[in-house]
Amino acid sequence: QVQLVESGGGLVQPGGSLRLSCAASGIIFKIFDMGWYRQAPGKQRELVAVITSGSSSNYADSVKGRFTISRDNAKNTVDLQMNSLKPEDTAVYYCNARLSSQESWGQGTQVTVSS
Repeated sequence: QVQLVESGGGLVQPGGSLRLSCAASGIIFKIFDMGWYRQAPGKQRELVAVITSGSSSNYADSVKGRFTISRDNAKNTVDLQMNSLKPEDTAVYYCNARLSSQESWGQGTQVTVSS
């Protein structure tokens, strides 16, 4: 069975930092493209960052320069380091694993940026 378990969410002040982690099991992690998505209330789910099996990465324009995605194939984890957080970053963040037509999602972790 495929499992993606996110952790690291919480409440942080504007300008602060959080590091999200996603632990994967049930997949051959190293050949999957991994990503972080987010969904704010009343909005569609959007791509935040992806990192391919070859460790190339792409980011949404709104987070470039502030967020960094990384993966550790030995630990089957993908992380999202979030710096200089803004209130508009508030959302549920989801971990995603994709290989061809196969796609899996985690349950999500809440990130709230507020004073």
